[in-house]
Amino acid sequence: MTEPLNDAVPPRPVLDAFGVEGPPVPLAGGQGRSVLVGGYVFKPAEGAEAEAEWGASLFEELPADSGFRTPRPLRAADGRSVVDGWTASGFLTGEPGPQGRWAELLRAGRAFHAALRPCPRPAFLERRVHPWAVADRVAWGEQDVEVIEELAAPFSALLELRRPVRQDAAQLIHGDLTGNVLFAAHEPPAVIDFSPYWRPPPFAEAVVIADGLLWWELPVELLSLGSHHADWQQLLIRALIFRIVAYSELVRPSGRARPGEPERYARATRLVVERLTGPQS
Repeated sequence: MTEPLNDAVPPRPVLDAFGVEGPPVPLAGGQGRSVLVGGYVFKPAEGAEAEAEWGASLFEELPADSGFRTPRPLRAADGRSVVDGWTASGFLTGEPGPQGRWAELLRAGRAFHAALRPCPRPAFLERRVHPWAVADRVAWGEQDVEVIEELAAPFSALLELRRPVRQDAAQLIHGDLTGNVLFAAHEPPAVIDFSPYWRPPPFAEAVVIADGLLWWELPVELLSLGSHHADWQQLLIRALIFRIVAYSELVRPSGRARPGEPERYARATRLVVERLTGPQS
């Protein structure tokens, strides 16, 4: 998981272009860069303007009443969804999971992915080079990378157990559902902060479970929540590789993990490996 990166707020010309007024209120989502202004959530596109425009068009076309809510993109008076590097969308009420709501979160993700099934693969996925894009390709054996020394042991253990799986059912998925599904009384779950990848939908569920092991003390018995899928254990292995590589890429400039992080990844890896091979001596 990541911490807030800065406290930037959209400048006045951006708010004017979107026709929004009000004091800015920092939000916890969007890697700490989201700001609430006048009932709308503003986020910087961070050099991914084409991806942001694509995302706005996609969310405008998603069917209503499909078992989930999504934020409605706000467009400027001239039709743009990105103005001077900023995007805006409607604010959705709800409390984030996942504690105590693991099954609900996965159901929301399945409904969301069912709605995404007809969407074609966007070309920009091949061009992304941020840590999570690199981690995704490494997890699926499409790229090689060395992780920092403190994460080398769990990374190596997972690579040794990785086996081929079917990808013929790959489609557009949300690769970071865990903290991005909001729950509100008498409302469908809200899916926010879309992180697009092209993988089998159960991989998104495996990432949720891996996140639970890493950051939310997920009960071990819930490791089987996605076991209806024939490749579930292999998807869990890939999900942990994904998180290990992403963290390694994030801290690579210093070459050092924060205190406690290596142990966090080692514990989660041990639990998944034991489910696959039995307790290790």
